Amino acid sequence: MGELFTFFGLISHDHSWIFLTHMLLTAAIVLFLARAAVNNLKVVPTGAQNVIEAYLGGVLAMGSDVMGKEKARRYLPLVATIGLFVGIANIIGIIPGFEAPSAFLDFTLGLALVVFVYYNFEGIRRNGVIEYFKHFMGPVWWLAWLMFPIEIVSHISRIISLSFRLFGNVKGDDMFLMVILMLAPLLLPMVPLALLTFMAFLQAFIFMMLTYVYLGGAVLLHDDH
Repeated sequence: MGELFTFFGLISHDHSWIFLTHMLLTAAIVLFLARAAVNNLKVVPTGAQNVIEAYLGGVLAMGSDVMGKEKARRYLPLVATIGLFVGIANIIGIIPGFEAPSAFLDFTLGLALVVFVYYNFEGIRRNGVIEYFKHFMGPVWWLAWLMFPIEIVSHISRIISLSFRLFGNVKGDDMFLMVILMLAPLLLPMVPLALLTFMAFLQAFIFMMLTYVYLGGAVLLHDDH
């Protein structure tokens, strides 16, 4: 099938170089959007401020359904930043000459580890070590010997689930786009490009939603959410 062409690949085809340059490009775009949104704040938002405020409002509404508005607002900076970072990383891969950083397992595994460490840290910080790990033992004490190892495996598997779901979907989209561009490089790819754009935003949404769900499960041990 041949190697995927990238502009940065003209300098070097090294895996680390391709990944690092595209990840830094993603970070630069995110920082540029954030800067543009706060550069000239207005009471009635316009331009980039309007877009970012609408985005933050949507993320907050999503989190409010999971853990309530107050707690969702507390974790909004983390979840919104992850969503913006993942979304831009996915979109980059749709543009010919660039490769999505999220098509590299290094990227998705790093994000999954950040979410895993943070929601466990928050669970311990909000509930205490004993109370937090106590809920791993299940609702009845005589099943604790079985439930505890199952819960541990379940939580560790979230790292694999988060990282491989995003990596697999984006990598598959990249390969699909490459085949389409090889077979029909002109007008026909416009329909697949629209589909891939939708999938890019969908994967970012799923990652944000799961982050909120994991945070909610760690923080709200005794609430009916």
